[in-house]
Amino acid sequence: MAGDTTKPTESAIVGSTVTGHHLLHIDGYSHTKDRLPNGCYMDSRPFTVGGHLWRIGYYPNGDVADASAYMAVYLTIDENVIVAVKAFAKFSLFFNGEPTPPAFVHTTEPFVFSRKGIGYGFSKYAERELMEGSIVDDKFTIRCDVGVSTELRAEDRPPSDFAAVVPPSDLHRHLGDLLDSKHGADVTFQVGGEAFRAHRYVLAARSPVFRAELFGAMREATAAAAALSSDSEAIRVDDMEAPVFSALLRFVYTDALPAPGGADDGQAAGGGSDSEEAAMAQHLLVAADRYDLKRLKLLCEDKLRRHIDAASAASMLALAEQHHCRGLKEACLVFLSSPANLHAAMGSDGFEHLSRSCPGVIKELISKLVPRCD
Repeated sequence: MAGDTTKPTESAIVGSTVTGHHLLHIDGYSHTKDRLPNGCYMDSRPFTVGGHLWRIGYYPNGDVADASAYMAVYLTIDENVIVAVKAFAKFSLFFNGEPTPPAFVHTTEPFVFSRKGIGYGFSKYAERELMEGSIVDDKFTIRCDVGVSTELRAEDRPPSDFAAVVPPSDLHRHLGDLLDSKHGADVTFQVGGEAFRAHRYVLAARSPVFRAELFGAMREATAAAAALSSDSEAIRVDDMEAPVFSALLRFVYTDALPAPGGADDGQAAGGGSDSEEAAMAQHLLVAADRYDLKRLKLLCEDKLRRHIDAASAASMLALAEQHHCRGLKEACLVFLSSPANLHAAMGSDGFEHLSRSCPGVIKELISKLVPRCD
């Protein structure tokens, strides 16, 4: 019939990655090191990810002569391969259930496993001297996350004649504009000689400390303090610099850290030195802990872990202990477990402060340096 049209049809070519992990517990590490010399290994029990069988190869003294000071790990396919399998592996170490220090997290590139027994991993995965400083009770755990690429397939899709293109969320931009415009702002903070206007309901929704300060049990005390200040309508924030409070407010509204150079959309920008970035991250971590902004605290902690060096390790360790940052603390302890790093750090001002303010951490550090006696 003239004018008839056929509805459009659609299909898709689909590829995906199936992931899973296996935990290999090393109980009696010292015995495995004594009984498996360089080049010798032992496999884990087989495990399945993505419909294929795998094993973890464990070399406590390395797989080749020039890697004898390291532990080696490999992912091996444990089945006769008909069609080559593409997969990657991420290896992590866990000591006494604690989070993995960054030095012991390594991910392979995707690799094609074409026959049974072929393996792919790291000949110099973990330096034993560094690793052994973290081992507790002669035990640790190797976690292997495996990602297996599935076969490509074609599938039908229902027609989407009127499918709408949904843009990504821009809520953070709208709230950032609200902060900048000050429209409807109903609370003022006085910080380091500067005034900051904000919206109490936004603050209360994001921070339990702001909520208590503006609407809860702390409200009367806050009002009394404001009445005694020069600006009776302002809430005074002591022990914090204005740029830090500004960055804190920006995060509350946009859920993003200000980038170096002043950008606030979460994208990288130039204009700030590494030392300035690390200093801001330390101040922001303290502020995040003060206002119970857990995500901001973790973001600052992660940023600081990438700035640990001999000059800063001791002061960061003290900061981590005082503000209960377990991941940052462990990263500092691992760094200082190296005699060379410790010797260099002992000349810093931060080490003297660490010794006075956190004597318990010094004991923890010594325990990592002194070999355990069974």
